[in-house]
This record gives sequence, structure tokens and C-alpha cells, in this order.
Amino acid sequence: MTTPPTSDVDLFADEVVLDPYPVYAELRELGSVVHLPGNDVHVLTRYDVIRDALADWESFSSTSIAFNPMANEALTGTSLASDPPVHTQLRATLTENLSPRALRGLKGRIEAKADALVAELVEKGSFEAIDALARVFPLEVVADLIGFTGHVRDNMLRWGQAAMQVLGPMNQRTTDNFPIAGELYEWCSQVRAEDLAEGSVGRGIFEAEARGAVPPGTAGHIIHQYLGAGVDTTVAAIGNIVSLFAAHPDQLDLVRKDPSLVPAAFNEVLRFWPPVHAWGRLTTKDVDIDGAVVPAGSQIAILFGAGNRDPRHYANPDAFLVERNPVDHLSFGYGPHGCAGQGLARLEAHAVIEALSRRVGRLVVGPEVRVPSNITRSIEELPVLEVTPA
Repeated sequence: MTTPPTSDVDLFADEVVLDPYPVYAELRELGSVVHLPGNDVHVLTRYDVIRDALADWESFSSTSIAFNPMANEALTGTSLASDPPVHTQLRATLTENLSPRALRGLKGRIEAKADALVAELVEKGSFEAIDALARVFPLEVVADLIGFTGHVRDNMLRWGQAAMQVLGPMNQRTTDNFPIAGELYEWCSQVRAEDLAEGSVGRGIFEAEARGAVPPGTAGHIIHQYLGAGVDTTVAAIGNIVSLFAAHPDQLDLVRKDPSLVPAAFNEVLRFWPPVHAWGRLTTKDVDIDGAVVPAGSQIAILFGAGNRDPRHYANPDAFLVERNPVDHLSFGYGPHGCAGQGLARLEAHAVIEALSRRVGRLVVGPEVRVPSNITRSIEELPVLEVTPA
């Protein structure tokens, strides 16, 4: 038994969060687990080890998903940051409204909305892809789903971004975002059923609380997760779709010729550029990872992007190939904490890919702008300079 190799990489340095792939490759070659003393974390870098850790909630607890104690404390009692059996009950209400059956009724509306939006943008001939598509679309879908009205709708983007930023270490980004994340937290702790539109999922969560299906006082927490965990990551994924199809027109052609490739294309977008950079776990005991021992009580950072590009698991992992269909990518997590909103994210992304492949012949984009961010890796600006209609 040995101790894990170490590296002086700062996982949250600006240059790393902007383009982590060279660092991921370097860490992956060092070992499947690497200690970063500068961040006081052990990173998991290879596909099999990440997947095993995500499945093993008894050794890798979710009570420390953030990289600072304040955020972990604030998340106590949520399904994101709890382990079974508590997690199982909280999660049931969250997923009740996100099951394939529950989402079936939304499919037509989401597809029509995506198609109308893309048609309008194609007609314009040039547009800002992040503002006009990647943000607008998921914000509308989630707002309608939960039943948000008024000022809450206006604040969803800021709140969703801040909720992810504050999961980072206690750096400037985290400190700057705590007050904004606090606004969301405060609103969620005071929200009442009547604040949400009738017939919405948000109302349904309060009804579940009223009939005792979830513990008293947790409906607001559950709504917090729809917004905190779901908005920023979906915005990132849709921005990535536009950028990757613009950079790989041959891959967009393949989807246009064979629309059945839409789900495969989204899986490949998620594998190639996961919206989440690092996610936390806490070891509950000494854990042996490929012969290296990680001590009990260690903060773990799961690097989805490193696992998704592991050549031990995917051939030619640095190529973007829609026909690959990596259904087993790690970007939605795995095991009991696999992303609760993945069904909704798929509906939204598939609708966007379908609309783009049906209406767009070619996309010419200007340089993409990225802004350093602790947890979500997304594009901030992506000018579409020219669209050739299909």
C-alpha cells in the first residue's frame, strides 16, 4: 500500500478552470487518485475509479460536495448533500416530477418552443448564442415548470450561477457569490405554495409536503435544487452544443442526415465538455484506490472531464464524434446521486439539437469568451456571425 502521488496543480486557478484538459491529462497519467496539497483535496482522474466512487456512497459521502465548510453547512439536509436513507426520501419527491412519465406531457411544448426560437434566430442571420438561446431557453422551461413568477424569474440566472460558484474553495469567486446565493436561499426558505403558479411542479412539491410525503419545511429546499443545480449546467450544455456544432460542421451534417443521432450527439457533447468541472465527496474511512490509500476524512474532487477523456475507456477520446454515442459518460454522475434532472436536461438539449439540425445548414461563429468559474464550465459569449439555413 502506498500514498497517492502528489501534484502542485491548483485545480481552481483561472487558467485551469478555463481549459482544464491539459491538466486533466497530466493528473490522469500520475495516477487514478492524486493528492493536491495546495487545494487540500484528492482528485479522482480515471473513468473506472470515478464511476466506482460515485456508486459507493458508503465510502464516499455526499455530506461534503462543496469545497468550503460554509456551503456544505448551508446544504445540510438537502438531497444533494445527504446520503441514504435520508437522501432516498428527499430524492423521491424531486424525481417524482422529473420521471420520464411526468415529463412526457412537456415534450411537445419544449420541442415547439425550441423550434420557434431557433427558427427566429436563423431568420435574423446572426445572433449571440448564449444570451439568445443557451440562457433564454432553459430559463423559460424551468420557470414554467416550477411556476416562478415576477422578480424570481428575473433573478434565476444570477441565483443559479451563484449557487454553483459558492461550491468552490474559499477564493474570491466564492466570496463574491455568497451574498447572491444567500438571496436564493432566503427566498427558498420563505416561499409558499401560493407564490408559485397553479398546476406547476413547484405547487406539487408543496402538496407533497402537506400530505407528509417529504419532511415538513423541505419543499423550499427541493425547489432550491431545481434552480441551484439545474439552470447553470443546462445553460452550459446548450452553449456547448452550438459551439461544438459550429466547430465540427461535419458532425452537424451527420445529425441532419440521420435525426436518430440526436440523443447520441447530446451524449457526446456531455462527454466532450461536461458542464461540471469538479464535484466533492468525503471519505468515511481509509479507501484503497488502485493500491494507493486515501485517509478517512479526506476531501475528494471528482473530475468528470478527466474520466470522460480517459483513453483507457474511450478510444480517441479527444475527438468529438456524434456517432460514438457514449451512453455511459460521467457528466450526469452515476449511482444514487446521478443527476435528478437529467431527463429534463435531455428533453431541452434534444429539442435544441433537433431544431438546429433541421433548420441550420452551417454556423459561422466568432471567438468564444469564457469566464473563470469554480464549478460550472461554460461559455459566456458566443457570437454567431452567419447562419446558412438548411
